[in-house]
Amino acid sequence: MRIVFMGTPEFSVPVLDALVEAGHDIAAVYCQPPRPAGRGKKDRPTPVHARAAELGLMVRHPVSLKGAAEQAEFAALRTDVAVVVAYGLILPQPVLDAPAHGCLNIHASLLPRWRGAAPIHRAIMAGDAQTGICIMQMEAGLDTGPVLLRSTTPIRAEETTASLHDRLSGMGAALIVRALDSLDTLTPMPQPEEGVTYAHKIDKSEARIDWVAPAEEVDRKIRGLSPFPGAWTEIDGQRVKLLASRLATGAGNPGTLLDDTLTVACGRGAIQLLRLQRAGKGAQDARTFLRGFPLDKGRQF
Repeated sequence: MRIVFMGTPEFSVPVLDALVEAGHDIAAVYCQPPRPAGRGKKDRPTPVHARAAELGLMVRHPVSLKGAAEQAEFAALRTDVAVVVAYGLILPQPVLDAPAHGCLNIHASLLPRWRGAAPIHRAIMAGDAQTGICIMQMEAGLDTGPVLLRSTTPIRAEETTASLHDRLSGMGAALIVRALDSLDTLTPMPQPEEGVTYAHKIDKSEARIDWVAPAEEVDRKIRGLSPFPGAWTEIDGQRVKLLASRLATGAGNPGTLLDDTLTVACGRGAIQLLRLQRAGKGAQDARTFLRGFPLDKGRQF
């Protein structure tokens, strides 16, 4: 099929690769514009932009698709379908209508649960037992369109957003190839009105750990916010990111270090910290962290 691909972050790259490997004709790749990054603050292309350039594909990165000129350029591609995954711009109706078969979105949740910007983070933070990928026919509403295909996966006990992100990206790549292969035979299924939740964008203000919360909640926040923005706590006045954890046995005053293996008491129960990062340092496993930053039992976080 003749496809326009629309995506921006690392999550989208395996999907682009899968479409190329499946033999589809990529008429153009749309992504967010390059932005300043690194110490020199030089404009850096997005992961999709960089990969598309390696593949020799035409790349467009408009700031908006609301203008008539941009919409005309999009329509002039005369594509069969648009494949959209974590693109980052709202698609106006003329863009949604331009491809012959419309626009298909790869969404990282089991719709209608977790519509919106941060479905992977929110699923882990909420303690969901499973999540998955939906191939959705896009319409004007926020992730409200009918679903063509879906695939599920469990959320494991020590799952982080990083690990789940990578698994769902691969699932999305495989599922969109299946959807395109059988597009004429798929029946769009309207989303039920019950069970709608919204995965609001993660705000950095959410990242500080409240040790008074139950251990299950603290553990889910640490794993759900790893690697970005990274849940954090203060130890001896220093901010330390907490990047991996698991539930542990123990009890004490909330925020108290219970042993020499980084088991910390919560409002109910305890967690064990597995991976941490001090400001200006790289991420470290618990044992390596303690060699450079010794902590005694009874220390208060």
